[in-house]
Amino acid sequence: PSYQEVTEDKKKFTAMFRVFYDNNDSITAQGLCQKQDTRYLIQNPPSENLTPKELDAIYDLDYKNEVHPYYLKQGKVKALETIRFSITSHRGCYGECNFCSITVHQGRTVISRSPESIIREAEKMAQAPEFNGYISDVGGPTANMYAIECSRKLKEGACQDKRCIYPAYCKTLKIDHSKQIELLSRLRQIPGVKKVFIGSGIRHDMVMEDTKYGLKYLSEVVEHHTSGQLKIAPEHTENRVLEFMGKPGKEYLKRFKDEFYRLEKERAKKLARTGRSPGGQFLTYYLIAAHPGCAYSDMLELRKYTRQELKITPEQVQVFTPLPSTYSALMYYTGIDLFSEEKLFVEKGISGKERQKEAVTK
Repeated sequence: PSYQEVTEDKKKFTAMFRVFYDNNDSITAQGLCQKQDTRYLIQNPPSENLTPKELDAIYDLDYKNEVHPYYLKQGKVKALETIRFSITSHRGCYGECNFCSITVHQGRTVISRSPESIIREAEKMAQAPEFNGYISDVGGPTANMYAIECSRKLKEGACQDKRCIYPAYCKTLKIDHSKQIELLSRLRQIPGVKKVFIGSGIRHDMVMEDTKYGLKYLSEVVEHHTSGQLKIAPEHTENRVLEFMGKPGKEYLKRFKDEFYRLEKERAKKLARTGRSPGGQFLTYYLIAAHPGCAYSDMLELRKYTRQELKITPEQVQVFTPLPSTYSALMYYTGIDLFSEEKLFVEKGISGKERQKEAVTK
């Protein structure tokens, strides 16, 4: 639809977005054009995905892991310290949360580096004079998607008629954490490395879906790779709101929470027997207020669940931001439920958004 059509008709705008979204896979996408006054805006298909070998070659380059000298003259950049000794293990995400733009700018296909490439980077880090023995993160958009991808998608591209893990897990996507378990074990053996943390967050539902290696992976994470707190992002607890977000139901959250604290209790007992102080480890939950379709009453239910079931008063609650190129931003703008095509409640007032957030945090 032309620019003029989409500015005058929200249904045309929605049709435009669907065409745009469906043409973001490097294998299946077609080029697009849209009339703008008397001219046309051309959008080329996305570049081909890098191969694992090409991704390895990029990360094997001689990066300095420093602030550029031009900016260093202006003083230290404190934010560098949180990422300086972190490792990117893969690109892309097939989570397709409706509020997240990673699917569009990194793609729905996960491309992973080889273990050897990651080990080389860690060994180089361990030789750096400033390295204190701690690798702050090994991951990507979702840490535990490393080396897990659909073989059919790699050959034929992302499916147009369904998603990989929502509303249910596709049977052709084999969830297997064994390669990440092995990688983390190898990283722990590198001389000079004291700890390897996972700081980029994990999909707790993927852990629960992996009936063979999921609990072993979680056990490894609890024992060796958690820096006091492990970040997960359920985003909400009410299934109606989770559907608008494209996120799994809260039953995954409860199962994961129970398993995490069971394993944490075992870890603490084992350390106590050796006379060492175990320190407490806990889960941190990222939550969203005022997502399209979320009413104040939904936040009150979220508050109830977090206090009764999770035993916390959440701190990591953010007010929904409509990111460009996302379905949630489309719902925010149009006020239409994309699934039923009926009118949708959208909280757009600043005071209303803050009220939703404060329903949980105060």
